[in-house]
Amino acid sequence: QVRLEESGGGSVQAGGSLTLSCAVSRTRFMEPPMAWFRQSPGKGREGVATIYPGNGFAGPTFTDYADSVKGRFIISRDNSGNSLTLEMNNLKPEDTGMYYCAADSPNRKVWTNVGGWTYWGQGTQVTVSA
Repeated sequence: QVRLEESGGGSVQAGGSLTLSCAVSRTRFMEPPMAWFRQSPGKGREGVATIYPGNGFAGPTFTDYADSVKGRFIISRDNSGNSLTLEMNNLKPEDTGMYYCAADSPNRKVWTNVGGWTYWGQGTQVTVSA
């Protein structure tokens, strides 16, 4: 069982920065893969960034980003695996939306598939004004 709670959302002008955090509570020892998704009004939920922990079998830590945020957003997690962070820089109005933390998806090749993730947080709102 994994519980997720997002924080750090807010309102910012275009070009500004925000850092989102996701607190992770889990009963399992292993660190699950995690991701950030967002949903804008009238649109479906889309994958923003993902991180899969490295191990001897799977290789080094794997990260991936939506094309629209590459070079501007950075996903990371602390060494304990209890906190996930999304650093967002040079924000644009199109980044506006509800941002969700997700955990536990076995196939990183299709990490943008919403249905592949088992656990979700309640979301935190990000609003970027022009």
